[in-house]
Amino acid sequence: MSIVLARIDDRLIHGQVMTSWLNYTGANRIIIVDDKTANDTFLKMIVTSVAPANIKTEVFGIYDGVEAIKQLAASDKVILLAKSPGAYVELMEQGIALEKVNIGGMGAKEGRTKFYKNISASSEEKASLKKLIDHGATVTIQIIAEDKAIDVAKLLT
Repeated sequence: MSIVLARIDDRLIHGQVMTSWLNYTGANRIIIVDDKTANDTFLKMIVTSVAPANIKTEVFGIYDGVEAIKQLAASDKVILLAKSPGAYVELMEQGIALEKVNIGGMGAKEGRTKFYKNISASSEEKASLKKLIDHGATVTIQIIAEDKAIDVAKLLT
């Protein structure tokens, strides 16, 4: 498989941040795995239309996403995006190996508390982050590629 970045960002695709990661990873494809976005035609159209024209961008629910990821070609360099860590736990439990998961944006909202600077997480999301780590993934907070990565395992203890 050719996943060059697995990122948690509740904004999914947006401006300078995506430009930074696209340049850094050399990605040629974006796969969004999010049930709500996949089932909302309007939202799906918006997120795929803001991606650069030369980047193949697709939106899948969790289970269709598993199948799409399993079908990746060797030439695919994929940025995988999800809104929450729970999506990555489900992917890993369905056999998708993820070595690293990057947290880029988990904003403040009801049910979340401040976790690190401008990153917030609910107790359920923190439990999912711990599961990712327990499944062998390195989980870091890194807004743009040029930032220093912060090890989430150290924040969960």
